[in-house]
Amino acid sequence: MDRLEGRVAVITGAGSGIGQASARRLAAEGAKVVVVDMNAESGNAVATEVGGIFVQANVTDADDVARMYRTAFETFGSVDIAFNNAGISPPDDDSILLTGIDAWRRVQEVNLTSVFLCCKEVLPYMQGQGKGSIINTASFVATLGAATSQISYTASKGGVLAMTRELGVQFAREGIRINALSPGPVNTPLLIELFAKDPARAARRLVHIPMGRFADATEIAAAVAFLASDDSSFMTASNFLVDGGISGAYTTPE
Repeated sequence: MDRLEGRVAVITGAGSGIGQASARRLAAEGAKVVVVDMNAESGNAVATEVGGIFVQANVTDADDVARMYRTAFETFGSVDIAFNNAGISPPDDDSILLTGIDAWRRVQEVNLTSVFLCCKEVLPYMQGQGKGSIINTASFVATLGAATSQISYTASKGGVLAMTRELGVQFAREGIRINALSPGPVNTPLLIELFAKDPARAARRLVHIPMGRFADATEIAAAVAFLASDDSSFMTASNFLVDGGISGAYTTPE
């Protein structure tokens, strides 16, 4: 498929996990991909693989964010797709009773403030073109509450969802679509590391998924490609849940 032929996609957190899988998928559909990551080794490797370019950037730094979109525009002449995907889920983000203020702030900066900065910087490029698709990574936990809490992560993703909804409404008549992608648990290095330290938490999470498994990153990347393409042309300000049925389940099958 070549749904994205000639389009330019900027993907944050593209050095691994969902971002890496999305870089591969969007490139396979014809997009020119700008790989953004803090890790130069993995970022360069992904960019080389997909025939794109790598930009090392800290998405919590406004100057870095401005530079990455400027580089994309100067290199390829447009910015058509922004997949604001970078995020963290550190082990010191836990129950509200256990999470310190430093952990809270760090997660908010990476997961929520970065999305604010990315949207703020990319929107003028898309306004100039009269079109564009912004995809912000939220999470199923922005919709459902979890007893096994990661309080700052959950709050940050709720913020991403609310901000996406508002931006989607605000810019709809300028030809810019802005949607939130809400994955369920995905077999990414982030999740594997988290659950390796607490297998009981993984088991508790898994039992609530009707499909009985975690998602593969390629399955989330397929949703990114859909939201980036004209196949989703009447979708904006939406919460696109790709969660294996979690949000629809009252009980799960035995």
